[in-house]
Amino acid sequence: MVRIQRRKLLASCLCVTATVFLLVTLQVMVELGKFERKEFKSSSLQDGHTKMEEAPTHLNSFLKKEGLTFNRKRKWELDSYPIMLWWSPLTGETGRLGQCGADACFFTINRTYLHHHMTKAFLFYGTDFNIDSLPLPRKAHHDWALFHEESPKNNYKLFHKPVITLFNYTATFSRHSHLPLTTQYLESIEVLKSLRYLVPLQSKNKLRKRLAPLVYVQSDCDPPSDRDSYVRELMTYIEVDSYGECLRNKDLPQQLKNPASMDADAFYRIIAQYKFILAFENAVCDDYITEKFWRPLKLGVVPVYYGSPSITDWLPSNKSAILVSEFSHPRELASYIRRLDSDDRLYEAYVEWKLKGEISNQRLLTALRERKWGVQDVNQDNYIDAFECMVCNKVWANIRLQEKGLPPKRWEAEDNHLSCPEPTVFAFSPLRTPPLSSLREMWISSFEQSKKEAQALRWLVDRNQNFSSQEFWGLVFKH
Repeated sequence: MVRIQRRKLLASCLCVTATVFLLVTLQVMVELGKFERKEFKSSSLQDGHTKMEEAPTHLNSFLKKEGLTFNRKRKWELDSYPIMLWWSPLTGETGRLGQCGADACFFTINRTYLHHHMTKAFLFYGTDFNIDSLPLPRKAHHDWALFHEESPKNNYKLFHKPVITLFNYTATFSRHSHLPLTTQYLESIEVLKSLRYLVPLQSKNKLRKRLAPLVYVQSDCDPPSDRDSYVRELMTYIEVDSYGECLRNKDLPQQLKNPASMDADAFYRIIAQYKFILAFENAVCDDYITEKFWRPLKLGVVPVYYGSPSITDWLPSNKSAILVSEFSHPRELASYIRRLDSDDRLYEAYVEWKLKGEISNQRLLTALRERKWGVQDVNQDNYIDAFECMVCNKVWANIRLQEKGLPPKRWEAEDNHLSCPEPTVFAFSPLRTPPLSSLREMWISSFEQSKKEAQALRWLVDRNQNFSSQEFWGLVFKH
């Protein structure tokens, strides 16, 4: 029953994009994380469950590991177990004694445990990490752990060394994290090899009479990667069918217009008809790779990818995607795609790996084989389980060291656990590209301000006293 209830709670966390304020003068005064921050409100979902918070759509369909029932009769047992306090109430659990291998820890969102002598670690969800309230003063035995699988646009200050190094443990999309989530959107090697949705090339060639060679599906417009500017320019050189809110020129069937339908079988069938898909991330960071990349590979469509500079480390084979970074201008990319579109032999070279079911990338194979969590797999822990247990196990390891009279091991995050370069904008022909929108301008100024925010936050946390928002912002705008 505990596992079923926890699964329902996590399945109820659906991502809802927050409204972005377009008044730049006000934006500068708002903490960066709040541009995409989700408010904790109780609301009813279609399935009748209660939504504890707004969270990414992939934080769902998870079965939690068995937890030991906790009630008042067992309250005294808390003195025997380390307490893991979710300071950002991602899970919504008021109390659960969770088993992590040979270790057990008590997981809760109840902040009344802040001063409990068995509270050993504070768990933070990056999107909701903010300066409004932090567990200060921080005691020597208080570990901070960060779970942040999302884009930097959700909380830029985390992506600077002064803030990321505040944490002892991390679970991020970076391969350098203590718990790497780089493959968080990929279920398994089997789904990559699967031919379930593959449309034969002969059929795709016939479909080209009514379909463009390229498809684009995005409804989050003008993100930090400035992808819409590139696609807009590309559209002047080659035909692109765009179904999303961004640059839309083609409509999906009514039943598929809801963003929640993007994992529906009917949506997959439509996208699978295309030869190429523009797979552009909303931010450019090493190892930040989303379903935009994995989905076309699963469907047998060649991704035209823009995003992680380290994407070549994760390709199923050396020739499985077209990388935008290898072309000096959209016109060169368009020319190359037209060439592949007209030459079956050249095109098939990009899907040969799938037709043969051969994954040659050993890094990818090893990462999927060795990761301690699964994706949409009821037989495996999910990555929230793995994160909780990673912290629990490390806390217990230090408890045992201290019991032997030995000093505890100090774990610390490094700046490469969450690092992204400054956002940039594409500078194409001014005759074709409209003036920078306030939203595009915002990401650059926001990134610059986030550096000051990170420095101010670090100084205040190192001072180890509670502080007010006024004090924080006073430091940010001091210089």
